[in-house]
Amino acid sequence: LLGQELRLLDSDPASDPVCYKTEATRLLDLGVDALVGCYMSSARKAVLPIVEARNSLLFYPTLYEGFEYASCCIYSGAAPNQNARMLADYLSETHGDRYFFVGSNYVYPYESNRVMRDLLSNRGAKVVEEVYIPLNPTDEDIAKVIALIRKAGPVVVFSTVVGDGAVRFCSAYDRAGFDRHLQPIASLTFGEPEIAALGKAAATGHIKAAPYFSVIDSPANLAFVTAYRERFGPDSPISAEAEAAFFQVKLFAEAVRRAGTTDRAAVVRALPTFSLEAPQGTVRIDAATHHTHLWPRVAVVDETGAFRIVRESAKPVAPDPYLVEMEKLPPVTLASVPSGGAN
Repeated sequence: LLGQELRLLDSDPASDPVCYKTEATRLLDLGVDALVGCYMSSARKAVLPIVEARNSLLFYPTLYEGFEYASCCIYSGAAPNQNARMLADYLSETHGDRYFFVGSNYVYPYESNRVMRDLLSNRGAKVVEEVYIPLNPTDEDIAKVIALIRKAGPVVVFSTVVGDGAVRFCSAYDRAGFDRHLQPIASLTFGEPEIAALGKAAATGHIKAAPYFSVIDSPANLAFVTAYRERFGPDSPISAEAEAAFFQVKLFAEAVRRAGTTDRAAVVRALPTFSLEAPQGTVRIDAATHHTHLWPRVAVVDETGAFRIVRESAKPVAPDPYLVEMEKLPPVTLASVPSGGAN
């Protein structure tokens, strides 16, 4: 790139916002030209002031709650109009009008639940309960939520529980014997890595909305999945964040080529001037918001433990991080899914 080898340096801040701040500083001190990463919103918010002060760039690959713009950040995870909107449509059309919200106790779940509550309310649905548990919940924390769900009667669970807590919550839900075809757990975050940790028998019937699933049938995705599993192992699960981070590195490289420099201002000016064929489909950066045009999809976990896509956009959806036109969505492709969920 510009006649030099593109070197990748990495770090594992262990989901600790303080460590993210420390590691971002360390990497920038080493002279990196851009950072790619952060998962939780608290980590992103910890890193952004450092990136801005160093006149660098953060490429953020994770879905988030929206309502943010930073001149030093490129957002390529889904904004709420690129995942929650389609999920609300799908759930209200196939699973009725009673919902139970459970989330981890930090920024993203609160804000995502607020958006999802509005979307479901607009479709005539009711949220009967909304509870939060610690990021590292105890068995007792999870058991209390399971008891509340049982007490609530027939409901669909919308979960914004993340990390190991999400796997343990879904495991407890399975042991409690809920019929997941009638009462699935729907999520924007519970993906292939979590299914691998949970086990396919306990995951069947659960629902996720995201721009990317590894089962997408396209030449670009087949090449990505093949290369990913050659490098990381044939059974390696692939997250939506991994796909976004992959194409973000390519976006950065192409913008640097076009700009002829790694200067932030020049790279930011170049980013919206081209499109890229990503595994999920053609993506591009929106100049006004620094967010990405993405492909909303909804998928259900089948008996093999794989996602089966049941709904997807027919074209990329422009980001709307401030939800100005939240209820507007391009045409979607509908797969045949029986009422009540997956078989």
